[in-house]
Amino acid sequence: MSGGGGGGGGGGSSEAPPEAETRVQDTREFVATLPDPLPTALAGTSIFVGTYPGLQGDAMYAVEVPDAWDGDGLIMWTHGYGGERLNLNLQMPPPAWRQAVIDAGYAWAASSYSSNWYDARAGLEDTNKLALNFIDYIEADYSQRLATPNQYLISGGSMGGHIAAAAVDRENLEQTLFPVSYAGAAPFCQSEQNEFQWLGDYTRLMLHIAGYDEDEYANFRDLAGTFVPVSTIEVIGVAGPMVTALFNTSGGQPNWGSPKNADGQRLVDIAKILTGGERPMFDEGFNYFFNDVVLGTGGSDGTVNGILTANIYDNQSRVYRWTTGPTPTPEEVLFNESVPRISGDPDANPLRDDGVRWIPLVNGDFDVPVLTMHTLGDFYVPFRHQQLYREAAQTNGNEDLLVQRAIRARSHCDFSDAEYTAAINDWLTWVNGGAKPAGDEVLDATVVADANYGCTFTVGERLGLPACATPP
Repeated sequence: MSGGGGGGGGGGSSEAPPEAETRVQDTREFVATLPDPLPTALAGTSIFVGTYPGLQGDAMYAVEVPDAWDGDGLIMWTHGYGGERLNLNLQMPPPAWRQAVIDAGYAWAASSYSSNWYDARAGLEDTNKLALNFIDYIEADYSQRLATPNQYLISGGSMGGHIAAAAVDRENLEQTLFPVSYAGAAPFCQSEQNEFQWLGDYTRLMLHIAGYDEDEYANFRDLAGTFVPVSTIEVIGVAGPMVTALFNTSGGQPNWGSPKNADGQRLVDIAKILTGGERPMFDEGFNYFFNDVVLGTGGSDGTVNGILTANIYDNQSRVYRWTTGPTPTPEEVLFNESVPRISGDPDANPLRDDGVRWIPLVNGDFDVPVLTMHTLGDFYVPFRHQQLYREAAQTNGNEDLLVQRAIRARSHCDFSDAEYTAAINDWLTWVNGGAKPAGDEVLDATVVADANYGCTFTVGERLGLPACATPP
């Protein structure tokens, strides 16, 4: 997922922007080349792969249907961040997700989207267009006419989780160019508009706490260290002066589990609260390479690397805490007075008259069953997003339609096969009139801080991580 200091609510003007407005993203030309070899169908299914016209240009599609499928439900899969590259990639769903969907008798479809970078708008519009038109695309490419689905559902992970959650949110249902009446959503490890607030907060706080306020934020990566590319993300190769001011190092690399001083520990404690509060797996997630990845997003201009035309990051009213009392301590008050404040452009992410916002909002305003899963230690797309989602659903009075599951893992989207299978099966039962599945409480700080939190739906222990206590 793309970095770039972001914004909180990501609101924006209610008026459509001028037609002449152009983003950096609009100047990028993407290339859709079908994979070679093509994906292989699972036993008892047929898979179709091709291209179709998307929002930013051509996109690719994959559709898999069980043998003798007669329209008995279609689940759209929305993939995660595709990196900062012009060549598109047709990402397949996780194998366990895919098998669970097919075993349930559903077909699934997925789009490459017509762009990369953090273009959730193209992801949502291209996915909806594919849902409504895949029958025609397959007939044109394969001379085979499939049945019209009797039910549409949507599920995805990371940025794709953002898209899946946004697809059933009222504003986007009203604004999309291709309205689809999804009967339910299953967003996993989901990002959303507040992701860019988190990335901006953490990187700017490190700059401040390490004593580099006099340096330009644009120089953040030079101060953090030498970044080494790994796939579509970047990690620190050699820690820079800002990092070494706060953390001990080993072989030139930061040891995130070893703060050098009280300032380093303060950053850890603030990060814990910003990412969801006291909970199992936070320490393991903090001391993992996704800490490096988050730092790799620092120094940006707040446009989410060209997805927006103006800065969305704003911390004017943000109160940073490292204690959990009802009010900030005097020391916290002084700290907040010392933090440099940034104002975001209120029109950075406006409503549009040509589809959904550039960054579609997840407002928690939905009227269909939604089931989520999130790992507790995820430092890249933190568990805090689940708490914000619950709060938003409560505000809209539809919290009974939201089931959330906490998984005891330190990484991003690190779900076991059994966790995927259980989530899909329980969700489909619920969507089709069966019992509402069980979930985890995410807002009660005492519950979340319990050493056994997340044990209910975690299937399989991750090596090297704290195990759940055996009940007496």
